[in-house]
Amino acid sequence: MKNSLKVERAIRNITQEELAREIGVSRQAINSIELGKFVPSTVLALRLSKYFDKPVNDLFSLEEGD
Repeated sequence: MKNSLKVERAIRNITQEELAREIGVSRQAINSIELGKFVPSTVLALRLSKYFDKPVNDLFSLEEGD
């Protein structure tokens, strides 16, 4: 699954730590999502969507084979 979290963080000039604190997860969780090593739960994807004020499918997209 591809995601645009790193880009969205850069636009807002926030760190992984700041984002993690805002949505209630660890910095490692944010890092793993950005690297594509972890697929967030629906609840977490919705929290990220709300935080960035973007639809979930603007933040996450399936890759071929997902």
